[in-house]
Amino acid sequence: MAIDVDKKAIVDGLAVSAKVMHKAAELGEILADKVDRIYLVGCGAPNRIMLGLEYWIQHLSPSLEVRRYFPAEFIAQSPAKLDKRTIVLLGSKSGTTPETVAAAQFLKDKPCITIGVTQTEDLALAKAVQHPFLMGETNEAHTGMFMIMQAFVGGLLAGKDKWPLKAKLIKSLANLPEAMADTQASNDRRAAEEARLYKDDRIVYEVASGPMFNTAYVFGVCILMEMQWMHSYPIEAAEFFHGPFEIVDQNTPMVLMLGEDPSRPLMERVVRFCKKYTERLVIYDSKDFEMKGIDPAIRAIVAPYILEAALVRIAHRLAVWHNQPLSTRRYMWKTEY
Repeated sequence: MAIDVDKKAIVDGLAVSAKVMHKAAELGEILADKVDRIYLVGCGAPNRIMLGLEYWIQHLSPSLEVRRYFPAEFIAQSPAKLDKRTIVLLGSKSGTTPETVAAAQFLKDKPCITIGVTQTEDLALAKAVQHPFLMGETNEAHTGMFMIMQAFVGGLLAGKDKWPLKAKLIKSLANLPEAMADTQASNDRRAAEEARLYKDDRIVYEVASGPMFNTAYVFGVCILMEMQWMHSYPIEAAEFFHGPFEIVDQNTPMVLMLGEDPSRPLMERVVRFCKKYTERLVIYDSKDFEMKGIDPAIRAIVAPYILEAALVRIAHRLAVWHNQPLSTRRYMWKTEY
């Protein structure tokens, strides 16, 4: 049987992040007048958390330059603007991701400000940055990293551009763990049926736009590919009609994810198309979820994490059908790579 939703474990797993995010927001405000740009550096899921940060900074800030990098590319490119008015924000759940740690080490003789988000102070990333923010040991590291990083960005925007929603953001982030746990529980029955329908598929495509692509990537790559060995491919809605849509026929399994940010019309177009041409369609819309405790003005920012909470229940059910626990790996942490 699938693992039941454990609301207490989810909330407790994010308790440290919920405290640390206040310090992160404070640092953002303190640094706001001292910086002109922020570089976001991470692999895998942390990089996709940063995709959302990048999106909202570009949308909301007229004064901050923002760029997102994979660590190896960051080192190879060695951006010329790594000066004292640059923040580099690095993230790694394990705190030992070789490329991310190498990027932090690469910055040690640079005049820029370095910030890292990981789990505990003994980890290599925490030791390599000027300002470490620690989530504690947790199974909810993806959301915990988001809460801390988004709070930091909220403080930065408030200090730099007088963004008026910082208080609403912090309150909403504090309520996010319970909202996610409630979402998992409320979606479990639907997820069980969708897992039954998809259990024999080895190929599935996920489509999302804007910051919601974070969820498409995490669900499609970090869960279905990594944990269930499915041929899963996340597609950005802005790119869908430039090649990928040719794969769609009446038997193509599609998971479509809609948020509440300005990119939503891109996904609405994808939905209209897919409803015409495939019978294998699953649609998740953040507007369908209550998000208790989330301020209406902040819903769009946290929507990717609400849908991730809903979708993860499909993965738990698929793991039962496939007789393959989500902890299963073939190569990760087992071989040299």
